[in-house]
Amino acid sequence: MTLSRFAMLLAVPLVAAMPAQAQEALVTYKSMSPEIALDLARATLADCQKRGFQVAVAVVDRFGQTQVMLRDRFAGPHTPATAAGKGWTAVSFRTNTTDLVAISQPGMPQAGLRDLPGAVILGGGVRVEAGGAIVGAVGVSGAPGGDADDACAKAGIDAVKDKLDF
Repeated sequence: MTLSRFAMLLAVPLVAAMPAQAQEALVTYKSMSPEIALDLARATLADCQKRGFQVAVAVVDRFGQTQVMLRDRFAGPHTPATAAGKGWTAVSFRTNTTDLVAISQPGMPQAGLRDLPGAVILGGGVRVEAGGAIVGAVGVSGAPGGDADDACAKAGIDAVKDKLDF
């Protein structure tokens, strides 16, 4: 092996470990404004009320933090925490919670998801996307089943979709 080839082999790991000059030090991301999050929560709650459901609605940001929580006056006391958990779960796993229900049944490879702290593997957590990126999620709890929670969440998202295209 020549000395120049040996020096080149030594240099490759050093170059790979150096920070790339073209790489940005800060990242830019999109997020919902509080006004859009509130509009989304209101539209979701209104759809559930129209269907006769007493629910809690949580809108979480892309990091799973609750931006808005609305609870209808007769929704159960467990519904706010469950709605927030569904929203957190949807953004954490980048998957609507109904899809997680199917893949995490006992005996399935993803069954361990159900044991993770904070994960709420029930239908009703729906991702909110804008411009090809996940900007948050809606969690709904209190309708008679995850499919009904999903329907309200999707109707709420549809109601504000034109505002999400920023």
